[in-house]
Amino acid sequence: MKAIIYCRVSTAKTEQKTSLARQEEELKKLAEIWGMKVEEVISEQASGYEIDREGMMKLLDIIKKRDIDAVLIQDETRLGRGNARIAILHCIIKEDVKIYTVAQSGELSLSEADTMVLDIVSIVEEYQRKIHNLKIKRGMKRAVSKGFRPQKNLSRQHINSGKEKKTVPIEEIVRLRGNKLTFAEIAATLRGFGYDVSKATVHRRYKEYVDVQKVDA
Repeated sequence: MKAIIYCRVSTAKTEQKTSLARQEEELKKLAEIWGMKVEEVISEQASGYEIDREGMMKLLDIIKKRDIDAVLIQDETRLGRGNARIAILHCIIKEDVKIYTVAQSGELSLSEADTMVLDIVSIVEEYQRKIHNLKIKRGMKRAVSKGFRPQKNLSRQHINSGKEKKTVPIEEIVRLRGNKLTFAEIAATLRGFGYDVSKATVHRRYKEYVDVQKVDA
């Protein structure tokens, strides 16, 4: 498993700097015990009530772009406090990344209340995506009814199209996901068949597929 170590203290006091070093040391030892490869160590001094933290933004950016399986922390308050903690938990979990803590000596176990809140947030996001896709679909229908012909635009996609979209076998992604593989494992499997694809791309294509299925249902 590939992991990121995240350490945080709230102030710049000397004893807090010592705490950062201690957090990193403990987490590296646990990563070794759990058989994880540490890809990055992020340490910062910032309030847990703030979301706009340089280190946290870096962590979220990495798990979205790279094949990371886990985030290692001392305890869940290191991620954040109050509403910031819930928001960050949601951002990490939706990328199919697990969270391991020193405090629980393993994978983070959320309280029933936290689980309920995260479920609600996920449902709201799902409906937001559905509404967004419905707006696009309705807008396209109106445009077609007024004479717009999308096939004419499709025939010119190769002109000034910018970055090409990666070819990914969505049927295979859906099948492997149905077999309980993580997005990281699916990406690794597809790379074995010659597809140059990241976990983030696989996750995005799968979400697009699910959203389309929900709109068509």
